Amino acid sequence: MFTLPIFLVSLTIHEYAHAWVAYRYGDDTAKRMGRLTLNPLAHISLFGTIILPLLAHFGWAKPVPIDFSILTKRQIFKVAAAGPVANILLAVVLTIGFHLFRLRAMPLLGNFVLLAILFNIILAVFNLIPIPPLDGSRMVYAKLKSPEAMSTYQNFSRFGMLIIIGFLLFGGFRIIVLPVAALFYALLGLPLPALTINHVKPKAQIVISCMKSKQRRQL
Repeated sequence: MFTLPIFLVSLTIHEYAHAWVAYRYGDDTAKRMGRLTLNPLAHISLFGTIILPLLAHFGWAKPVPIDFSILTKRQIFKVAAAGPVANILLAVVLTIGFHLFRLRAMPLLGNFVLLAILFNIILAVFNLIPIPPLDGSRMVYAKLKSPEAMSTYQNFSRFGMLIIIGFLLFGGFRIIVLPVAALFYALLGLPLPALTINHVKPKAQIVISCMKSKQRRQL
């Protein structure tokens, strides 16, 4: 329950970024459907945003509707990248605030901010995986040149959700997403949030510990 507000705000900013960039390029689909907003209620999926996160610490928001047919490949790339970039920027802004206001000395507020930073990094890294319908797959699609490659992508995308489920079931999140997110988190010079110490997977903890050891040696 403590992390639910972080989850809602982070997903809202992620989806809003997609909608805003698409609108800039002339696609008003999201705006017409009431999705060009920072109101979390517009982006909530009852099961994916509320129920599943409480049960499995995982979930999603309703995808923003985008008419990719009216966008160029370059625009498609930027619209897809907007979500993860927004989460990374939010993590950086929160990091600056954490250091600037010395939130390490305020355990409750500081831990809340650290959780928000970590979650936004994880959300960005996960969405950059090139498996449909994740943002990374759209970014890859936008770089494809030949009709054959585009056709292969379309065929591949039909099995996207099954592949994602397999990725999660066979430890892809633990093996790939968490270590990459932990590396970026450690580079920000942040302590690990208290509520995650017993829940972060070993590989992520190892990455953070190694990075902090290197930082201490450099000092």
